[in-house]
Amino acid sequence: MDYTREFRKFISSQYLYAGVRITAGAIIPAVVLNHYELLTTMMAIPLGALVVSITDMPGPLQHRRNGMLVSILLNCIVVLIVGFTRQFPWMVGLEIVLFGMLFSLAGVYGNRANSIGLIALLVFIFNVDSHLASTNIWRDAAWFTVGGVWYALLSFFLHTLRPYRPIQQLLGESLMEIAGYLRVKAAFYDVERDNEHLYKELMRHQVAIHLHHEELHEMLFKARRVIAESTSKSRILMMMYLDSIDLFERIMTTQQEYEALHEEFDDTEILKTYHQMILLASDELQKIGLSVQEGLPYRDDHSLEEVYKETSDAYFALRDKELGPHTIEGFIKLRHILYSIEDLVERIAVLAHYSTYDRNISKNKEVGERRLKEQAPADQEYSIKLLVDNLSLQSSHFRHAVRVTLAMMIGYIISLLYPLGHGYWILLTIVTILKPAYSITRQRNIHRLAGTLIGAAFSFGVLFFIKDNTAIFVLLLVSMIVSYTYIKLNYLVGSIGITAYVILSFHFMNPGGLATVLQDRIIDTGIGSLIAWLVSKFVLPLWEHEQIDPFILKFIQTSRHYFNVVSTAFTSQSADKAGYRGARKEAFVALANMSDHFHRMLSEPKNKQPGLSHYHQFVATSHLLASHIASLSYYAERSAPQYASPDFLPLIKQVDDQFRVSQNLMEHQALPLVEQKTGDYPIRARLQQLFEQRRQEIQAGPGNVQQSVRKTLSDLKAITDQFQLIYSITAEHVRILGKLKKEES
Repeated sequence: MDYTREFRKFISSQYLYAGVRITAGAIIPAVVLNHYELLTTMMAIPLGALVVSITDMPGPLQHRRNGMLVSILLNCIVVLIVGFTRQFPWMVGLEIVLFGMLFSLAGVYGNRANSIGLIALLVFIFNVDSHLASTNIWRDAAWFTVGGVWYALLSFFLHTLRPYRPIQQLLGESLMEIAGYLRVKAAFYDVERDNEHLYKELMRHQVAIHLHHEELHEMLFKARRVIAESTSKSRILMMMYLDSIDLFERIMTTQQEYEALHEEFDDTEILKTYHQMILLASDELQKIGLSVQEGLPYRDDHSLEEVYKETSDAYFALRDKELGPHTIEGFIKLRHILYSIEDLVERIAVLAHYSTYDRNISKNKEVGERRLKEQAPADQEYSIKLLVDNLSLQSSHFRHAVRVTLAMMIGYIISLLYPLGHGYWILLTIVTILKPAYSITRQRNIHRLAGTLIGAAFSFGVLFFIKDNTAIFVLLLVSMIVSYTYIKLNYLVGSIGITAYVILSFHFMNPGGLATVLQDRIIDTGIGSLIAWLVSKFVLPLWEHEQIDPFILKFIQTSRHYFNVVSTAFTSQSADKAGYRGARKEAFVALANMSDHFHRMLSEPKNKQPGLSHYHQFVATSHLLASHIASLSYYAERSAPQYASPDFLPLIKQVDDQFRVSQNLMEHQALPLVEQKTGDYPIRARLQQLFEQRRQEIQAGPGNVQQSVRKTLSDLKAITDQFQLIYSITAEHVRILGKLKKEES
């Protein structure tokens, strides 16, 4: 591991940037108020800033602004309602039901609305505890509002200073994730490889890349001011994003029959050479992504082009030595891999040039804007109808809201019945741990408990050995930054940081009661974790195997559409590049969603994983299917006008028939399976004829016969191979789904 690079990656990341911003938003007013001895009476100001900061998620400025303003208003209303009713437990119970259901259901409107609802619940919990009661409720609401407004102004000010910084950070992170995906692809050429592990890694990277692209798409497309500005930097960032999407798809098209390659060429050095070449390309892309994230230009030394020249020479040397009538197919595959590597090197060079932010690059603005319009994201729906439609036990959002409400009610009753010093920590633990998916709740539960214990031990050690308040305050700041930097990256580390800074802050506000705070923090967290675990497991559980079928069906439908859009180019119809991109995006989104659900299934109890091996096989082969359709799309754009023919129709039909059967199985339609045909098709007969001509040319020698069929044979072989591989995978899908449906019945 390159520790210097990893340190640079962390220092320039969006996560550390957010951690410092959130910490500054809460600490600055706290320090100022403490200086004037007002912190005790005006604690709601830094607290109001802190809670609003958590809703400040990455995205277009107008979305961030609207989200923070809604949160500020909602928090003020909640403070007022709770302030006038907290002395009446029965009213608090009614509010738990109302707020628990309403704010938890906000998730139906997306992640930003979900975070606003979560923060409103936290504000409710902060103010429901009698220890925090104030005699001036209107003043408390005002201070909460002042704190929220202060943070919003700070966030807007920082955005004004560096408006492109969030885009650069996310774009750089996306490029580095693509580099990781490419590194995994390189490992398939290694002699010692674990294919199952590598396919799992590909799935993980693909889900992460999809999420990055979705966020970038929203930030670039919906923040029209960024794209419409006359600065070259904004247009270059847009073009870099668009090219990164094309690069990722191109990497996906490099899927090969790796086992066949190893059987034929392991006794040569060519696969090792390809492996090293692709690793170097991955490393180069990693460096470019890091430079983009840091906002610095990348200095390309063109060493990648030199290594590619050596790789190309190695291929041609091997071809001159080993090419013969019986090795034609293998060398066709090697040649296409070399083409892919050449294309990869060229695309990486373009991205490296983009990172210099040369003004001459940004002249293709119209092309980029047209591409963005083709991929325009749909606006989020905020209708009441959407909320009403989710008031059903069939809705995972509604079930989650019921679980949160019930768990909060249990936690509140326990805090009333037993003399717990900080009983509201039970509710805080419940709300922050409980998630719609059991697997996420279980993981966060473990991390929260471990983080609380480690954070408490760390805080105790700091306060026992360090007596200088300045040093303790510095450690408090570091703990706070760590907590909000890692809360999304690593919940365990984030929990350690939160526990540490909460306990250290009590040292300044109430030094004499520190032992009680430590004890209460551990006990209350333990109780809250237990309640969250029991409720998530036994109250209206919705296991992933009960939810994954619609996502499988969606993947089949979108993949079928993607395949049909691409394959029509081989039947004398004109290629529709916009159609390719739209169908590709739908298929990739469906694949990422299905993979995400499957990964959550892996963390559920063993008795809640029926058919796990079949689901695993289906998801793994689905990634292969997407790669091969993407490869076919590449050939459609490059070669379809030259080779289009009705001879491809039987190949297209046999694949579409398999898609149709899979779709029928998922829709529970009892239709007979399609008979798998093994007879010769016209395109295969044509291919065999070309093979024979090529063998004759090789035997005649390069000086005697003009080698006129080499390129035609190479292209048609690659195209028909993709059709055959797609057919094999779709037939395998029919077999897997048939077994799953049989087990279900």
